[in-house]
Amino acid sequence: MGLNVLVVGAVALGPKVACRVKRLLPSAQITMIEKDCRFSYGGCGIPYFVGGDVQNIEGLCSTSAHTLRDAVFFETAKGVAIRSQTEAVAIDREQKTLTVRDLRNGSGTTALPYDKLVLATGATPVVPPIPGADLPGVSVVSNLDHADYIKERIARGDVHRAVVIGAGAIGLEMAEALADMWEVETTLVEMADQLLPQAIGPDMARLVQNHMAAKGVHVRLSDVVTRIVGDPETGVTAVETKSTRIPCDMVILAVGVRPNGRLAAEAGLATGMHGGIIVDHRLRTSDPDIYAGGDCIEMIHLVSGARVPMPLGSLANRQGRIIGTNIAGGQARFDGTVGTFCIKVFDVGVAKAGLTSQQAAAAGFDPVHSVVAQADRAHFYPSQAIMYAKLIADRATHRVLGIEAVGPNGDAVKARVDAVAALLPHGVDVAAISNLEVAYAPPYASAMDIVNNAANVLDNILMGYNDPIDVLAFVSDFNAEKTNVLDVRGPVESKAFREKYGKRWLNIPQNELVRRIAEVPRGQSICLICDTGPRSYEAQRVLKANGIDNTKNVQGGYGMLSRCEPDF
Repeated sequence: MGLNVLVVGAVALGPKVACRVKRLLPSAQITMIEKDCRFSYGGCGIPYFVGGDVQNIEGLCSTSAHTLRDAVFFETAKGVAIRSQTEAVAIDREQKTLTVRDLRNGSGTTALPYDKLVLATGATPVVPPIPGADLPGVSVVSNLDHADYIKERIARGDVHRAVVIGAGAIGLEMAEALADMWEVETTLVEMADQLLPQAIGPDMARLVQNHMAAKGVHVRLSDVVTRIVGDPETGVTAVETKSTRIPCDMVILAVGVRPNGRLAAEAGLATGMHGGIIVDHRLRTSDPDIYAGGDCIEMIHLVSGARVPMPLGSLANRQGRIIGTNIAGGQARFDGTVGTFCIKVFDVGVAKAGLTSQQAAAAGFDPVHSVVAQADRAHFYPSQAIMYAKLIADRATHRVLGIEAVGPNGDAVKARVDAVAALLPHGVDVAAISNLEVAYAPPYASAMDIVNNAANVLDNILMGYNDPIDVLAFVSDFNAEKTNVLDVRGPVESKAFREKYGKRWLNIPQNELVRRIAEVPRGQSICLICDTGPRSYEAQRVLKANGIDNTKNVQGGYGMLSRCEPDF
């Protein structure tokens, strides 16, 4: 008999392992154990099914050739057996058996022998201890049953107002699905003071927040849900927070997930501080005959060095191939992650890799960052649009720690972040990104790409040539009358601000600054601004050469300001 492999979980990582082993070891006997009746589906596509981009749920369960990935498909096309609606309840490592329970008839348990065991148990959605969280009309979003439930209620016309609790990726995607396709009045509630608090910094998050607001989503930050109001028969009617009451017909809980490491922990396998399973570079657990991967494990962050859960379908699929290779006798490695992430939010793309400035500081670095606003292709090309990029590095070593980008062309945003993400595991410095070779043609990029410019600006900051201030800090200081402005754009662009703020908003076009240097007040704080940053940086250098060094350059310029603070 061939190698006997049991795989617990059949959504992302599990099928990848099973099929890889079977291809490399055709004689192997492989069985997947799955609690659900659906498997090998694109869980990340759930918001797009709810929102109507994916027309039917079978689309998430089908191959690229439109073949449904059901039990018959796996058994006939892949040679892999599936025990669906079956729960794995215990591992006996000494006897090398997995105890399972059939959920269809509630019968007793069965001990299945294994030579190799793979844990692909995924993550469990967090259900906060909010009174009313068990009411009809309240749902998490973690499997296709939840997706079916949500979409069916909306399609019946039962949902006119919805509240999404949690502003991570799933929360934003679900808010878009409800508000865009179904025109449901949607409120997004987040206890942190920004959207995507684990993914991007507050300035980039503000761009996303304002875009969502423009699309009709009500965003409530720094607020905490205290109760979900409703009736066990008729369902939810409102959400109460610390500051308000929001009438609604549906509540989506999207406050995060936790690694599902319970089965492993009960078997005595090593787990981490987040509850995820600890694995080595071969994705073996503390038992060499048991492997684990995907959302249930903790992996090394290749920038911070910490063990972190990283529930990303892209990682699960890659790890599945590695586990399959190693079970078949190979020596494949998974060294860790830099957390490369992207999301579509209505008409903008958002992407990041590595650490945010806040995460970098928490990891012991001294982070410094640049913010650049620049056309995503040649500035003269008709379809160019402004993209925003942030590059983060350590002050002492100049090591690049992370990158964030937001823009209307999601493919362009993702491409820039992917380019830097590939280098982050190697500890590259800012100079490497300044000189990063990327392809150029006017329809796709600028001759000096935004990635290169983000690094050039950061190099100037690190070298002390550019003394910057972030847009949000500038607005706070200006409103508190702690600083004034020197606008180096033309008189037409600055006119509205001069009329609104008077003497506090001085306009001297950059090409006139040298001969009008005497008009610049000395002895007071001045923030320099232009459209996107380059002219105000050059103005700062001119002023510095003339003994005026009490200036700050507004990062990203008016382009960033207008999108972060549209009412400024």
